[in-house]
Amino acid sequence: MNFDEQTVLVTGAGRGLGTSIARAFAHQGARVVVNYRASAVSAEQLAAEIGGLAVQADITVAEEMDALFTAAEQHFGTTVTTVVNNALADFSFNGDARSKADSISWEQFDAQFQGTVRGALTTTQRALPGMRTAGFGRIINVGTNLFQNPVVPYHDYTASKAALLSLTRTLAADLGVDGITVNMVSGGLLRTTDASAATPEAVFDLIAASTPLQRVVTPAEFADALLFFASPWSRSVTGQNLVVDGGLVKD
Repeated sequence: MNFDEQTVLVTGAGRGLGTSIARAFAHQGARVVVNYRASAVSAEQLAAEIGGLAVQADITVAEEMDALFTAAEQHFGTTVTTVVNNALADFSFNGDARSKADSISWEQFDAQFQGTVRGALTTTQRALPGMRTAGFGRIINVGTNLFQNPVVPYHDYTASKAALLSLTRTLAADLGVDGITVNMVSGGLLRTTDASAATPEAVFDLIAASTPLQRVVTPAEFADALLFFASPWSRSVTGQNLVVDGGLVKD
């Protein structure tokens, strides 16, 4: 299915990386649903800019996702064909302020698992009936390179994203028969999103110096990579994790 035939839901698109992802899909001609939880003003502005639809919903609440999908289907007159699970539970990439191994609480882990794993599962489950009817579906999860290279040990965030990779691969195995692919795109630190705004400049410089490209990937560059998994050129690719971090992680 070409981009101009797709209706794409980007969760957490009211700010940060999600905004860049929504713009990337809209630039290719897709119909875009801009999901947000609290960033109403920026989400509405983005939707107006790209000709999309902004819908408030908590991705962990099934009833709110039902309402979101219904609104999208009524607005665009078609089912959602493509889901980007991007939304992030509140988190700041500040290594100096992170919780250490001897003090981090299970509540912190639970918050990340709720936002990352439960949110992706809730959203995906609501999308499946429409995708099965269409005989086409693309689910793209946003991961991290930290579980391969924990340059900063964010225990709760990294564990939740590692679990999301496992869910990516089990869903791919389960849904391939329906013509639905499930993949992950994993980035490193991005210059700059709301979550990475607290990162000291010295950390950006250190990561840049460690990559073959000698720079830190931008949100727009990261968003470009997601387009591959929604494009016709990835029709036989599923259950994969593509690392987009300027070459920092090699496997």
